[in-house]
Amino acid sequence: MPTSHPNVPAFRVTAGRLVDARDVLAVLDLLAAAGVEAWVDGGWGVDALVGEATRAHSDVDLVVPLPPVDAVLSALATAGYGRVLRDWRPTAVAVTDERGREVDLHLVTPAADGGGDQALPGGGSFHYPSPVAGMVGGRAVRCVDARTQVRAHLGYPPTPKDRADMRLLRDHLAVELVPPYA
Repeated sequence: MPTSHPNVPAFRVTAGRLVDARDVLAVLDLLAAAGVEAWVDGGWGVDALVGEATRAHSDVDLVVPLPPVDAVLSALATAGYGRVLRDWRPTAVAVTDERGREVDLHLVTPAADGGGDQALPGGGSFHYPSPVAGMVGGRAVRCVDARTQVRAHLGYPPTPKDRADMRLLRDHLAVELVPPYA
Protein backbone atom coordinates (compact mmCIF):
# COMPACT_ATOMS: atom_id res chain seq x y z
CA MET A 1 0.00 0.00 0.00
CA PRO A 2 1.53 3.35 -0.97
CA THR A 3 2.09 5.93 1.73
CA SER A 4 3.34 9.49 1.81
CA HIS A 5 6.23 8.58 4.13
CA PRO A 6 8.21 5.34 3.75
CA ASN A 7 8.99 5.07 7.47
CA VAL A 8 5.36 4.64 8.51
CA PRO A 9 5.27 1.35 10.44
CA ALA A 10 1.50 0.99 10.18
CA PHE A 11 1.81 0.28 6.46
CA ARG A 12 4.32 -2.57 6.71
CA VAL A 13 2.72 -5.84 5.78
CA THR A 14 4.73 -8.86 6.84
CA ALA A 15 3.63 -12.45 6.94
CA GLY A 16 7.16 -13.79 7.14
CA ARG A 17 9.63 -14.89 9.76
CA LEU A 18 10.70 -12.56 12.52
CA VAL A 19 14.10 -10.91 12.41
CA ASP A 20 16.19 -11.83 15.47
CA ALA A 21 19.49 -10.45 16.81
CA ARG A 22 21.53 -13.02 14.83
CA ASP A 23 19.84 -11.83 11.63
CA VAL A 24 20.59 -8.19 12.44
CA LEU A 25 24.25 -8.93 13.14
CA ALA A 26 24.57 -11.09 10.02
CA VAL A 27 23.22 -8.27 7.82
CA LEU A 28 25.51 -5.72 9.49
CA ASP A 29 28.51 -8.04 8.96
CA LEU A 30 27.52 -8.58 5.33
CA LEU A 31 27.34 -4.84 4.69
CA ALA A 32 30.59 -4.19 6.57
CA ALA A 33 32.32 -6.80 4.37
CA ALA A 34 31.01 -4.82 1.37
CA GLY A 35 32.56 -1.66 2.81
CA VAL A 36 29.29 -0.11 4.01
CA GLU A 37 28.76 1.01 7.60
CA ALA A 38 25.07 0.82 8.45
CA TRP A 39 23.34 2.24 11.53
CA VAL A 40 20.51 0.39 13.21
CA ASP A 41 17.23 2.33 13.26
CA GLY A 42 13.57 1.66 14.02
CA GLY A 43 12.54 -1.00 16.54
CA TRP A 44 15.92 -2.73 16.56
CA GLY A 45 17.50 0.72 16.95
CA VAL A 46 15.45 1.33 20.10
CA ASP A 47 16.45 -2.09 21.41
CA ALA A 48 20.11 -1.33 20.59
CA LEU A 49 19.90 1.87 22.64
CA VAL A 50 18.30 -0.01 25.56
CA GLY A 51 20.85 -2.82 25.18
CA GLU A 52 18.47 -5.76 24.87
CA ALA A 53 15.74 -7.18 22.65
CA THR A 54 12.43 -6.04 24.13
CA ARG A 55 9.97 -7.34 21.54
CA ALA A 56 9.63 -9.34 18.33
CA HIS A 57 10.61 -7.56 15.12
CA SER A 58 9.29 -8.13 11.62
CA ASP A 59 12.22 -6.30 10.01
CA VAL A 60 15.44 -4.45 10.63
CA ASP A 61 15.66 -0.79 9.66
CA LEU A 62 19.13 0.40 8.66
CA VAL A 63 20.45 3.83 7.76
CA VAL A 64 22.87 3.45 4.84
CA PRO A 65 24.62 5.95 2.58
CA LEU A 66 22.83 6.55 -0.72
CA PRO A 67 25.83 6.56 -3.06
CA PRO A 68 26.62 2.82 -2.70
CA VAL A 69 22.99 1.63 -2.51
CA ASP A 70 23.43 -0.62 -5.55
CA ALA A 71 26.40 -2.31 -3.84
CA VAL A 72 24.28 -2.68 -0.68
CA LEU A 73 21.45 -4.29 -2.63
CA SER A 74 23.89 -6.58 -4.43
CA ALA A 75 25.45 -7.69 -1.13
CA LEU A 76 22.01 -8.31 0.37
CA ALA A 77 20.96 -10.30 -2.71
CA THR A 78 23.96 -12.63 -2.29
CA ALA A 79 22.58 -13.46 1.17
CA GLY A 80 19.13 -14.16 -0.22
CA TYR A 81 17.54 -10.72 0.29
CA GLY A 82 16.85 -10.36 -3.41
CA ARG A 83 13.13 -9.57 -3.58
CA VAL A 84 12.45 -5.83 -3.61
CA LEU A 85 9.32 -4.93 -1.66
CA ARG A 86 9.55 -1.15 -2.08
CA ASP A 87 11.96 0.96 -4.10
CA TRP A 88 11.35 4.56 -3.10
CA ARG A 89 14.76 5.92 -4.05
CA PRO A 90 16.22 8.26 -3.02
CA THR A 91 14.32 7.81 0.28
CA ALA A 92 14.18 4.10 1.06
CA VAL A 93 14.39 0.57 -0.32
CA ALA A 94 13.00 -2.54 1.39
CA VAL A 95 14.00 -6.10 0.50
CA THR A 96 13.08 -9.54 1.79
CA ASP A 97 14.47 -13.05 1.62
CA GLU A 98 12.65 -16.30 0.81
CA ARG A 99 11.73 -16.74 4.48
CA GLY A 100 10.08 -13.32 4.72
CA ARG A 101 12.78 -11.56 6.75
CA GLU A 102 12.83 -7.87 5.77
CA VAL A 103 15.59 -5.29 5.60
CA ASP A 104 14.35 -1.70 5.28
CA LEU A 105 17.09 0.65 4.09
CA HIS A 106 16.80 4.35 4.96
CA LEU A 107 19.00 6.07 2.40
CA VAL A 108 21.03 9.12 3.37
CA THR A 109 23.44 11.50 1.73
CA PRO A 110 26.42 11.80 4.09
CA ALA A 111 26.59 15.10 6.00
CA ALA A 112 29.56 17.04 7.39
CA ASP A 113 28.61 16.18 11.00
CA GLY A 114 29.05 12.44 10.37
CA GLY A 115 25.33 11.92 9.98
CA GLY A 116 23.23 11.98 6.86
CA ASP A 117 20.23 13.56 5.19
CA GLN A 118 17.34 11.44 3.94
CA ALA A 119 15.35 12.92 1.05
CA LEU A 120 11.64 12.87 1.83
CA PRO A 121 8.85 12.28 -0.68
CA GLY A 122 7.50 15.59 -1.91
CA GLY A 123 10.64 17.49 -0.94
CA GLY A 124 12.47 18.32 2.22
CA SER A 125 14.79 16.08 4.17
CA PHE A 126 15.20 14.33 7.50
CA HIS A 127 18.58 14.74 9.19
CA TYR A 128 20.17 11.84 11.03
CA PRO A 129 22.98 13.06 13.32
CA SER A 130 26.08 10.87 13.53
CA PRO A 131 25.35 7.44 14.97
CA VAL A 132 25.83 6.46 18.61
CA ALA A 133 26.82 3.19 20.26
CA GLY A 134 24.25 0.53 21.03
CA MET A 135 24.13 -3.22 21.65
CA VAL A 136 22.46 -6.00 19.67
CA GLY A 137 22.90 -9.59 20.77
CA GLY A 138 25.62 -8.54 23.21
CA ARG A 139 27.68 -6.87 20.48
CA ALA A 140 28.37 -3.16 19.99
CA VAL A 141 26.66 -1.64 16.94
CA ARG A 142 26.18 1.83 15.51
CA CYS A 143 22.62 3.09 15.90
CA VAL A 144 20.40 6.14 15.59
CA ASP A 145 20.38 8.28 18.75
CA ALA A 146 17.33 8.43 21.03
CA ARG A 147 16.23 11.98 20.17
CA THR A 148 16.28 11.18 16.47
CA GLN A 149 14.27 8.02 17.15
CA VAL A 150 11.61 10.23 18.76
CA ARG A 151 11.65 12.70 15.84
CA ALA A 152 11.29 9.81 13.36
CA HIS A 153 8.15 8.66 15.17
CA LEU A 154 6.30 11.96 14.68
CA GLY A 155 3.96 12.95 11.87
CA TYR A 156 1.81 9.83 11.69
CA PRO A 157 -0.65 8.06 14.01
CA PRO A 158 1.38 5.95 16.45
CA THR A 159 0.88 2.20 16.67
CA PRO A 160 0.99 0.28 19.97
CA LYS A 161 4.57 -0.77 19.08
CA ASP A 162 5.53 2.88 18.53
CA ARG A 163 4.12 3.83 21.92
CA ALA A 164 5.96 0.95 23.61
CA ASP A 165 9.24 1.90 21.90
CA MET A 166 8.91 5.54 22.99
CA ARG A 167 8.17 4.48 26.59
CA LEU A 168 11.37 2.40 26.54
CA LEU A 169 13.39 5.43 25.48
CA ARG A 170 11.78 7.54 28.21
CA ASP A 171 12.13 4.91 30.95
CA HIS A 172 15.65 3.69 30.12
CA LEU A 173 17.31 6.80 28.73
CA ALA A 174 15.30 9.65 30.28
CA VAL A 175 14.33 10.95 26.85
CA GLU A 176 11.71 13.67 26.98
CA LEU A 177 8.70 12.68 24.89
CA VAL A 178 6.40 15.01 23.01
CA PRO A 179 2.77 14.52 21.93
CA PRO A 180 1.38 12.11 20.95
CA TYR A 181 3.76 10.13 23.17
CA ALA A 182 3.96 12.47 26.20
